[in-house]
Amino acid sequence: MDSVSLVGLRARGRHGCLPAERELGQEFVVDVTLHLDTAPAAAGDDLTKTVDYGELALRLAAIVEGEPVNLIETLAHRLADACLAAELVEEAEVRVHKPAAPIPVPFDDVVVTVRRRR
Repeated sequence: MDSVSLVGLRARGRHGCLPAERELGQEFVVDVTLHLDTAPAAAGDDLTKTVDYGELALRLAAIVEGEPVNLIETLAHRLADACLAAELVEEAEVRVHKPAAPIPVPFDDVVVTVRRRR
């Protein structure tokens, strides 16, 4: 299976369990890898036979910027569902980064990864 990846999508959301996270919001970073057969698109040089990653980026950003959730696990599942809404996608791996998570010790990143298949 071939793959198309979108890496480092940044959007501001108000996700988290703490009131300050809901009030102030923070930047989330999303990576997705979509597994699909790209041969038909390549054979005909036809965008309609693959995933339009520009359109996908807009849909994913809208989800991050939309309705707040407590857990980034919930957010990751919503993003995976949006990826699988594309008929050609057989499997989606979504990584949600929360680099500004309210953790009282030094850290680089918090990442939740989900993989969903049709």
